[in-house]
Amino acid sequence: MEKEIGFDEYQKEAYRLISEAGKKNLVLNGVLGLAGESGECADLVKKHLFQGHDLKKEELVKELGDVLWYIAETASGLGVPLSEVAKTNLEKLHKRFGGNAFSAEKSRNRSEE
Repeated sequence: MEKEIGFDEYQKEAYRLISEAGKKNLVLNGVLGLAGESGECADLVKKHLFQGHDLKKEELVKELGDVLWYIAETASGLGVPLSEVAKTNLEKLHKRFGGNAFSAEKSRNRSEE
């Protein structure tokens, strides 16, 4: 197995793989790609749950990687390091759930963020 990679290192490497056309509007290309790849993830799970297919875990992992790639592209378009996106998300969730664990009650009755 190769060495672990941090979010920001991943983002820099992913940026090198974006097409020249995609680099002209990173945010738009990123969110459109994110919608498409998220849909592919959803389709694999839908087929497993409702159509009797085996859950193709390896394929789902590949699609999740594509989702991550488009998140990194969108963050690059915003000029934000991917580590900041991750940190901001965790801070929001800790604030929402009191810092420790998920709470269904707090999820249903949360204040505007």
